[in-house]
Amino acid sequence: MKIAYLDAFAGISGDMTLGALLDAGLNMEYLQSELSRLDLHGYTLSAKKVTVSGISATRVSIEVNKNLHHHRHLNDILSMIADSGLPDRVISMSTAIFDRLAKAEAEVHGTVPEKVHFHEVGAVDSILDIIGSCIGLYSLGIEKLIVSPLPLGRGFVKCAHGIIPLPAPATVKLLEGLPTYAFSEEGETVTPTGAAIVAALCCSVGPIPAMNSQVIGYGAGTIARRIPNLLRIFIGEAVDMPEALDTIILQTLIDDMNPEIYEYLMEKLYAAGALEVTLTPCIVKNSRPAVLLATICPLGKENIIENIILAESTSLGLRRIQASRTCLERKTIEVIIAGSKIKVKLGLKDGKIANIAPEYKDCRSLSEQSGLPLKEVYRLAETAVKNL
Repeated sequence: MKIAYLDAFAGISGDMTLGALLDAGLNMEYLQSELSRLDLHGYTLSAKKVTVSGISATRVSIEVNKNLHHHRHLNDILSMIADSGLPDRVISMSTAIFDRLAKAEAEVHGTVPEKVHFHEVGAVDSILDIIGSCIGLYSLGIEKLIVSPLPLGRGFVKCAHGIIPLPAPATVKLLEGLPTYAFSEEGETVTPTGAAIVAALCCSVGPIPAMNSQVIGYGAGTIARRIPNLLRIFIGEAVDMPEALDTIILQTLIDDMNPEIYEYLMEKLYAAGALEVTLTPCIVKNSRPAVLLATICPLGKENIIENIILAESTSLGLRRIQASRTCLERKTIEVIIAGSKIKVKLGLKDGKIANIAPEYKDCRSLSEQSGLPLKEVYRLAETAVKNL
């Protein structure tokens, strides 16, 4: 599988994304030809090689006729994309980005997506950055997009609505639930356009994945910073790493909490994305009875789950253990036993059944209705699967 990793050490914007794709091999003539399908006029798109801190990069420039009306509603943009004749994947990616933008803007301004009046984001240059980036991903054959945690600058910026704080409210909304961190300098490092590309197209946020990098490109931003204002893209083939560490185990010993709280705590942990929560009774120092709380978390959610444990329990600290896991392929089927449907979960390895697990509630219901022992219902369900 061909994948791309966006290393956003200085942030991300639409023009930096498009610049990185051009630097990585997107053909400029092809890009301009595809963009000409849009009912969009009065602009000049160009790209040039620049050197930033000794690193060769590509900077995209879009000059727009200032007399053009740049404010558009969501439906105007979506109709233009749908009627463009661009490849279906480009249309679906572009539509997904603008949908995310509209929903974020609507929530920030207290309206509905259809009534959102795009200002900076709806301007010609931003439309070209977004759709151009989708054309680049399609042209380069990228099937999966991953991004690094995003640095967020601080300060204020003037926009069509007045003075707003940074990160911009729409950017903050788009990045909800995604890993971010504080940037060392003031200024806008993640634009709404860049945030929308990440929110709509990136399948995960984290460290660089296991991959054979075939090409690396750099997209240059327009603002000079203390560090190189570049977006780096790695493009290559994904490498199968079955032993990759993909989970975090959080553990803590609790010996002074009201037992009634555990049920509520477990519910909150599962709702936050915990894969498994266990409570193990044990004896600790001074022969005091205690409970070992262990939570298995997917990478990227450990901080959220850790905060819940520290807020909702009496724990003063916890232990992190990084781990890998092996999972069977899962499939759910139905079998008929005594005229009743029983759901059965199958664990598959190399296409063959390794485990059979009839659904407890279905088996219990049939046992109560038919008078058959519960263990007999289980046996019949397993036999029915083996006879398929």
